[in-house]
Amino acid sequence: MKKKCIIIPAYNESKNILNVIENIKKVTDADIIVIDDGSKDQTQRQALKAGVFVISHPFNMGYGVALQTGYKFAIRHHYDILLQIDGDGQHTPDSIPLFFEKVEAGDCDVLIGSRFLGSNSYKPSLPKRIGILLFKIIIRMINRTEITDPTSGYQCMTKEVFDVFTDDDFPCDYPDTNIIIRLHRMGFIVKELPVQMKENPEGKSMHHGTFTVMYYFFKMFLSIFISLISKKNYLKKEAIDA
Repeated sequence: MKKKCIIIPAYNESKNILNVIENIKKVTDADIIVIDDGSKDQTQRQALKAGVFVISHPFNMGYGVALQTGYKFAIRHHYDILLQIDGDGQHTPDSIPLFFEKVEAGDCDVLIGSRFLGSNSYKPSLPKRIGILLFKIIIRMINRTEITDPTSGYQCMTKEVFDVFTDDDFPCDYPDTNIIIRLHRMGFIVKELPVQMKENPEGKSMHHGTFTVMYYFFKMFLSIFISLISKKNYLKKEAIDA
């Protein structure tokens, strides 16, 4: 039996984090680690109240940094499989056992939860749907593969993958399409799993405001370009395993 953990990056999620943790515990006994990314509310207290391990940043450092803190913790504590799920309640935990089952069986190296496969009542806003479509096309052109939900943060991965993510060049803010392209070029197998997602209970989004959206697209295209020209990203999975 492989050692599994679940990491939950959270920023000002005191209203949701307790419910998220309780729902996860209903479907799995995997270790749960909350990364409190400098929250100004009671996120840390609520997570501790739920009886899980909490790592707290001294100030808000960004979504990607919070994830990487979780990856480094998982490497340090010798976990074999890691699942990441958001702390806002958008990702329903019912699919977690299936995520673990497929990754542990060796079906893929990374399994992404897609809201666009199967039946799902929740649909993102029009700007986000346009962005997702654009990045789907970019992935199809570069990787010659189809990923329907490249911005999904609901993912499960092997140790070899999250070990790569501990590198200094891991994006500190938006690890999305750029990471999928990088993994493909390194020889990792990325697949998707149909999942149910819900709208954020408080209507929050990482991509709100014109400036934020423009910055997101700029950073994403820059990161993709760097991935394409970096020789390091041609390193094959077999070399990492060795």
